[in-house]
This record gives sequence, C-alpha cells and structure tokens, in this order.
Amino acid sequence: MLTKILLSALATVTLYAAEVNVYSHRHYPSDEQLFKRFTAKTGIKINLIKAGSDELISRLEKEGKNSPADVLITVDAARLHIAKEKGLLSPLKSAVLEANIPPHLRDKEGYWYALTKRARVFVYNKETFNPAKLSTYEALATHEFKGKILVQSSNNVYNQSLLASLIVHDGETEASKWARGIVANMARKPSGKDIDQIRAVAAGVGDVAIINTYYLGQLVSSKRPSDQAAGEMVAVYFPNQKTTGTHINVSGAGIVKYSKHRPEAQQFIEFLSSPEAQEVFAEVNFEYPVNPKVKASKLLRSWGTFKEDDTELYKLGEHNAQAVKIFDKSGWN
Repeated sequence: MLTKILLSALATVTLYAAEVNVYSHRHYPSDEQLFKRFTAKTGIKINLIKAGSDELISRLEKEGKNSPADVLITVDAARLHIAKEKGLLSPLKSAVLEANIPPHLRDKEGYWYALTKRARVFVYNKETFNPAKLSTYEALATHEFKGKILVQSSNNVYNQSLLASLIVHDGETEASKWARGIVANMARKPSGKDIDQIRAVAAGVGDVAIINTYYLGQLVSSKRPSDQAAGEMVAVYFPNQKTTGTHINVSGAGIVKYSKHRPEAQQFIEFLSSPEAQEVFAEVNFEYPVNPKVKASKLLRSWGTFKEDDTELYKLGEHNAQAVKIFDKSGWN
C-alpha cells in the first residue's frame, strides 16, 4: 500500500513539473498550433493566460514571488525591455537560442529573445499613387504629404517604437519635428488599427499608411471578399533603404524571474526559435522569421527583400518614455 501511495505521489509531482505557465499578449492561431505541437513532442503542458502587455507586466509586479508565470511573451521590444528593467525577467544563457536568433534580435544580457519580426512599412494605392514619391520615414513629414498620411494613435506601441528608433538615428530634436510633421500631414485623426489604415488607403481616404506587414497578410488572406479586395488594391514600400533600413519590431519571450519550471520554460522558448516553429509563424501569421535558416512566407517574399534597421532593439525600450513625451507635445492623439 505504501509503495502505491509513493508511486502515486511521484506521478503527481512529475505531472505538475511537466508544465509551463505562459503569460502572452499574442492572440494568433499560429501560437495555438505551436503550443499543441510542443506538448505533443515533449509531454509538457502549456497553461496560457492572455492579456495586453501592460496588463501582464502589471500583474507580474503585483504577484511578485507568488507568480505562477514561467514565460512572458509580448509583442513589442520596448515592452520586453520594460519587463527587464522592472526586474520581472531572469537572464537565460542558451546555445540553441544564440544559434537561432541574431544578436540584435535579443537582449544583450539574455533576458529576452525575439520570436518573430514585423516590418513597419508604407502601403499605398497602386492605382492612384506614384511610389516614386516615397523614400524615408522622415520624408513623410514634409509638406509634399499634406493631408495624405494615415496612421494609428500614438498610444500604439509600434508607433512609439518607430519614434524611438528615429530618436536613436536622428536625435530628439529631429524626432520631435517628425512627429509634428506627421500630425500636420494626417488625412484624418488617428482611428482604428493598422488593418483599418489599409482599408482607408483602398477607400481613398488617404494616400499612404504606416503599418506592420503582417496586417496586410491577414487582410489578403481574409475570408471577407471586401478585405481581400482592399488588400489587392495596395502595395508595400520599404522605407529608408538607402539610409538606416526599414524599422522592425518583434514579438519575444523571456523567462519570468520566479519561474517554478525553468528547464521546461527554456525548452519551450528554444522550440519557438526552431525552424519548425518559425515556419508556422511565417506561414500562418505572415510574420518574418527571426531564425535566418527559415524563409519568409511566399506572400511576404512577393513584396520583395529589404534592408532592415539593425538597431539593437533594447534601445527602443530605453527611449520609449522619451517617445511618449514627444507624441504628447506634438498633438498626435
């Protein structure tokens, strides 16, 4: 009898150990597929809690040592940096991750690693706008684009990180001028998400929208004929090809400081960086893979190759607060 009790207790402990509690901002079918694959390959169960990045960071702060979380996944490099600065993550040294993810796409001390890339590009109406007029992010703030620009609110983390990159490259004064110039050139007040900016370009509300690439992928692959039509009406332009390169942002992951399942958490993040997982991110969610061994999806390749900004992404986090202040002063709502 005692032997049976001990074996039962051991089985319970083993079952409990073979799990990873994930706090994630991501909400895509690609992730659901990958979590199931990981569990099938390893026997490690994924327990998922989804919420916005800021909400998850706040939750981790409140939970402290009592947090059940093992892995934090967010969709912006600045948020990953903020989680690190708040002491919510712990460094991870992994030969697998270092082999799969280039240095500029991970924290220099190993606190977080990028999982996917998304380029922040321009889209324009192929029938009504001449792309020869396009060149750089900075040029969109000139008088030539008065009343032509469509873009999300400054509350959007992708816009904050784009502005942070301009602070890095051009300095605070020029970045402030750029923000004011974009406000002056808006075709309408910021409204909706990136996907709504694409629809607005197709509808003729404005000529050029600033968007993340994967939103166009979602639109083109939509089951709604109207969205498919809108996606087919626009084309992609990669800015700053002769200067700093097109701005990129990432989704990424780090191990939570008080993780109770650290080996399993590391195994999980390593799996997400593998060619198998990277192909799913690329094909299902139209994101650029971070693993150089994996090709982008056919749709993304059809838009062409591009020079990407290789600024170390932690710098976007370092300049996030500065970017928010500039936006507030510029009147970018």
